[in-house]
Amino acid sequence: MPITVSIVEDNDQLRATLARLLNRSEGFQCLSHYPNAEAALEALPAERPEVVLVDINLPGINGVEFVRRLKQAAPAILAVMLTAYEDTENIFNALAAGAAGYLLKRAPRSELLDAIREVRRGGSPMTTHIARKVVQSFQKAAPSPLAEGGGDTLSTREAEVLDLLSQGCLYKEIADKLGISYETVHTYIRRIYEKLQVRTRTEAVAKFLRR
Repeated sequence: MPITVSIVEDNDQLRATLARLLNRSEGFQCLSHYPNAEAALEALPAERPEVVLVDINLPGINGVEFVRRLKQAAPAILAVMLTAYEDTENIFNALAAGAAGYLLKRAPRSELLDAIREVRRGGSPMTTHIARKVVQSFQKAAPSPLAEGGGDTLSTREAEVLDLLSQGCLYKEIADKLGISYETVHTYIRRIYEKLQVRTRTEAVAKFLRR
């Protein structure tokens, strides 16, 4: 079954180009596309695409607010921001709203298709340049490591796990990189969620990076 994708983009030419790319690529289907958030919010909860590509700078309701409302109406739909903006405020706002990935419009089309596949597998794809910004902000924002149990302060290992989460690594990849078991990764992530009082990867990354 192809991955069903919808597009929310106000640039008519780009929207049409993306739709053609998806429909001509094996394993993908462009289910629908919309020029604004208002029309998309009316239709997408019923259409239920697996992934939606979202521009941030939409007329009317912007892309970040669109994602926030979409996740409330249809939590299973995975949103990937596709934008020209690469400042950290937009990145964190999008992640906090529930976006599962953040790509620049200038990213190669092959990278876009790979990102859609990755987000469906449970990853959080980001353009390499964006991922570097997130990691750099994480390193600046992270407090000096303290022992576990210190309120919402993460331990050194928990901070390492969250760092890898922010790069879009899957649980198995985190286990391999840190030399720990898959079950141990789950334990660390459960502790991270408890300490930061969040329920999802994007909430955890956004909350910790913005402290």
